[in-house]
Amino acid sequence: MSVEQLEGTRDRERPLLDFPLSRRGDVLPEECAWLREKAPVARVRTLTGDQAWLVSNYALAKQVLEDERFSLKDTANAGVPRQYALTIPPEVVNNMGNIQSAGLRDAVMKALNPRRAGLREELRTMAGGLIDALVAEGGPADLRAGFADPFSAFLHCQVLGVSFADWRRLMSGLDVAFMTAREPFADSALNWYKDVGHFADALRAQLALPAEERTGLLGRFAELREADPESSHLTDEMFATVAVSLFGAGAVSTSAFLVLAVLALLQRPELIGYLRAHPERMGRAVDELLRWNLSVGDGLPRIALADVQVGDVLVKQGELVLVLLEGANFDPDAFERPDELDLEREPSNAHLAFGAGRHFCPASALGRAHAEIALEVLVERLPELRLAVPAENLVWRTGFIKRLPERLPVAWV
Repeated sequence: MSVEQLEGTRDRERPLLDFPLSRRGDVLPEECAWLREKAPVARVRTLTGDQAWLVSNYALAKQVLEDERFSLKDTANAGVPRQYALTIPPEVVNNMGNIQSAGLRDAVMKALNPRRAGLREELRTMAGGLIDALVAEGGPADLRAGFADPFSAFLHCQVLGVSFADWRRLMSGLDVAFMTAREPFADSALNWYKDVGHFADALRAQLALPAEERTGLLGRFAELREADPESSHLTDEMFATVAVSLFGAGAVSTSAFLVLAVLALLQRPELIGYLRAHPERMGRAVDELLRWNLSVGDGLPRIALADVQVGDVLVKQGELVLVLLEGANFDPDAFERPDELDLEREPSNAHLAFGAGRHFCPASALGRAHAEIALEVLVERLPELRLAVPAENLVWRTGFIKRLPERLPVAWV
């Protein structure tokens, strides 16, 4: 339904807005401003045909994300309204819920620390090697397949302690794992089981190593299997479920963000020159690119655990609420000149790209480091980088958890 059609109807006769909005990740959906100004808590119909509340301004989005009466975990429950079909097998969801030991949580947080000795140097070396390969092959080249995907996979292989040689099969599994479908489909479960089995084998390989040779999160898991009483009831498959989830969510998010960040810069080539001249400002630039990023195409879901007032709407217990990040992060009440990509925006850039409240992304610092190093190497090595096709000719993926172009063709000479 277009903005013109919305404007031409009265509240009581207005049909439900279909959600998600546009799948194109380089143009803000036209409905955002209208929703934020006229219906900041609006009824929408999701892909499954369920109804949900779509929250589109900054203040109310932050309220929902910080209020523990809105649950992320309960969006996986049977019988609740959904934004798309649940394609994760129930036992995998249950395994995630069984991971409660303090030792395991501590292991995960340590693995996600970007200050691990040598990690930044390893990332910079890998980024340089990927650029070398692109240059040797010659342009035009697909920056997503040749740089963003393998660089994101490398980071998460290092963090988890699995071989980077397996990156292609691991990344290809995400194409199925994070599909957004109207109904469940059988082979989504097969895809999850395949990857859980792969990580369970990797954990057993770590268990066979001497303690001093174990690496990454799976190495820490091996130690917990042997020495932590709180984790003694956990099976290899339960540990593997955590690894699969971290790899999937992390790799798909970092790659999608990097692709869209590069695309934003390619459409404003003067900003590439700015970053090359001011590498010390890369951290602030990445934060602004995070605010600007449109990769989350389906909203952040929460289930109301009680009746909660959100703006003018009383959200009832059991209802689905979706936080529209592109509404909140482009809200003029929260950000001065939100429609301008300003790489010098003040450090108090309180965007919601990593969520808020108890579900604030625990890998946010790692994600920032990944993006900073990738962009530093790109602007250093390829200062003439440009989009090799008209932007309107990019093909945007449908039925996926992220807004993502299938390819990002670039040239540099």
